[in-house]
Amino acid sequence: MGEYVEANGTSIWTESRGQGPDVLLIAGLSDPAEAWQAQLDGLSDRYRVIAFDNRGSGRTPLPDGPMSVVMMADDAAELLRVLRVDKAHVAGFSGGSAIAQELALRHPEVVSSLVLMSTWARADAYFTTMTRFWHWLVKEAPDERAMLEAFFLWIYTPRAHADGTVQRIIDETLAFPYPQSAEAFQRQLDAFTPHDTLDRLSGITAPTLVLAGDQDRATPPRLGRVVADAIPNARFDVMAGEAHQPFQESPDVFNARADAFWREIDDGTLPS
Repeated sequence: MGEYVEANGTSIWTESRGQGPDVLLIAGLSDPAEAWQAQLDGLSDRYRVIAFDNRGSGRTPLPDGPMSVVMMADDAAELLRVLRVDKAHVAGFSGGSAIAQELALRHPEVVSSLVLMSTWARADAYFTTMTRFWHWLVKEAPDERAMLEAFFLWIYTPRAHADGTVQRIIDETLAFPYPQSAEAFQRQLDAFTPHDTLDRLSGITAPTLVLAGDQDRATPPRLGRVVADAIPNARFDVMAGEAHQPFQESPDVFNARADAFWREIDDGTLPS
């Protein structure tokens, strides 16, 4: 069941499922909590899984003033406190991985571990140009379906385009009763693009697993490798045959890797 949680001066729509060690899932650009449905369903037999709508996604409103990754990291920390979660395993995807990095740096006391999927530490020229095109695309595409068809070329594998997965996701997105406005998409993008933690990542003390898809065009493995190299003792794993969003395309594989990592921590095999 979902509910609004008052945290950090806003109403954050939050989904919670299961019992056990706490897991916080942080979505990326445009994605509501439902993007994590396969994790809410597939991990809740062992964990209490929490997902939420970032500001400007789904049911959580945009702020009146400027929005930043730091603001959204503070949202996540306060959400955990309101939910009476002392510490959680944190999994962040894409823009959500930027939020997760800031969360671990600003609020280390609430983070048991990090799984950073499709991540980066500092935008390079390709990344900046790509996001500038997305900023234009959401306004100039002839309709929302055309925008999603173009945008998803960076997000999903060729197989997902060929086997109908992408069209199914587009249909579900268009039917979602809480669509994201073009303004919200652009303002989230403007918050994520300048994310830069490269010179601070050495301060992350939580055990960290960095995952990258070898077919990811948006955040290729070279960007994830930089993050893993900068975080002390971080693990780096490239997922063969995957693109930007493997937790949706191959949820069983993603869930198994995250679960194995968290079990090591919870069982004391890997220090937390």
